[in-house]
Parts: sequence; C-alpha cells; structure tokens
Amino acid sequence: MPSALRLLAIETSTDTLSVALGTGAPDGPLWQHTGPGGAMASTTLLPLVQQLLDASGWPLASLDAVVFGRGPGSFTGLRTACAVAQGLAYGAQDAARPGGLPVLPVDTLLALAEEARHAHALTGQPAPDTVVSLLDARMGELYLALYACTAAGLSALAPPRLCAPRDLATHLDGLLPAGRALLAGNVFATYDLELAGLRGLRCPALPTASALMRLAPALIAEGGALAARDALPLYVRDKVAQTTNERERQRVAAGTVH
Repeated sequence: MPSALRLLAIETSTDTLSVALGTGAPDGPLWQHTGPGGAMASTTLLPLVQQLLDASGWPLASLDAVVFGRGPGSFTGLRTACAVAQGLAYGAQDAARPGGLPVLPVDTLLALAEEARHAHALTGQPAPDTVVSLLDARMGELYLALYACTAAGLSALAPPRLCAPRDLATHLDGLLPAGRALLAGNVFATYDLELAGLRGLRCPALPTASALMRLAPALIAEGGALAARDALPLYVRDKVAQTTNERERQRVAAGTVH
C-alpha cells in the first residue's frame, strides 16, 4: 500500500454515529461527520459516506481500506458497520481487485482508549501509563478492556470482557498496573455510585471514526486488514435480552427490590 493511505472509517457501536475519511496521518486531510446513531445509522450511514467521498473528491475505488469498529457494543450498530463496510468493499471490485477493498476491523474499546488518550494529550497533562476502556453494555453490565500506553502506541493488557459495575474495582485490583490510570468511557453518570471507589483520572469518551483513523495505519502495517468476506463483528456478549426472571434476579441482587 502507498505511504499516504486513503481510508474510510465507520463507527456505529453506540448511539452516536461517526464517519471519517482521510489518511490517518497526524497532518493529513480529514473529512468527518458525527451525529445520532442507533436505529438511524442503517438509513443515514451510506448517504453520509457518499457526502464525504464527494467532499474529498476521492472515488470509492481509490481507497486503500474500509475501517470499522467491530465491537463490542450495540448489536444492531455492529451489524450495520460490518455490513456497510463489506458492501462498500465489494462495491469497489474491479479486474485489479476482484475481492474489492480490504477491510480493517478494530476493537471499539481500543478506539475508545485512543480517543481518550488523544483528548488527554491535548490538555498538556502527563500521559497515562494505562487506559481503562469502559463502555456501557446495558443490562446492568460494562464492556471493559485495559491498554498500556507505550511509545509505540496502545498495547492490550486484557481482552474485552463483560463486568458488573459493582465488581469492577475488585477486578481491576488484580489487573491494573501501578502508575497513572485514565478511566475512559460513557459509564460514569449511569453507574456513579458503583464506580465511586475507582482510582484514576476520569475521561468521558466514546469510540470515534477519527480514533479508528489514527489507529489504522499501524494496524494495517501489522497485517490487520482482511478480505471483506472475512470481516465479522465482535460481540463479547452472546445474548441481547433477559427473561422476566433474569431481570427480577438482577434487581434483587442490586438491592432495588424490597
């Protein structure tokens, strides 16, 4: 691939839709859009992609890869991102690329950590040693992953997993290294009491397409790009609904039923 990549990034794992087009280089061109996601993402995403392509003057077939947040996150959002990324990749098929464009699936919790790291760097404060990514998984649970901040970038310390908010402090005691920790995510207002004892600086953040864009060049250089047919979402949770009895047991365990 050429040194100046042309990349399209799609992030729809939360209720916010984020799309970006650019090179991934710090000083490179960037066209982006952020707006409501959720149920709207499936109807608005393709028109937004076309708007960015028109604004840039880059034909779809001129792109080097389509980057998307693969999860964990909203089941509907992840399926939307994966399907649109695959559809766009196949839409650029030609004699030179019979399989279409490569796609680059990126963990949404890694994108969340990158967004928080980038925002923190802009404040001028010392860089954190570790970023703890915390994404609301609904149903009384969090998605959690830990990343070390190194000179080469973010490095995973623990894979994405589910965790109950009340168990998070105990879980992190066995995983969180010494040093400056940055807690990043969209969970602090929702679970303020359960997370009150966590150590570390808090940074409200969401995974974004621009974060995917910054991560993409290194991930592509490491061989992370796939054929469109091989792209799959990463759910972590394999169940999206609870039975009435399961919801009742959860309320009792949380102390909300007397």
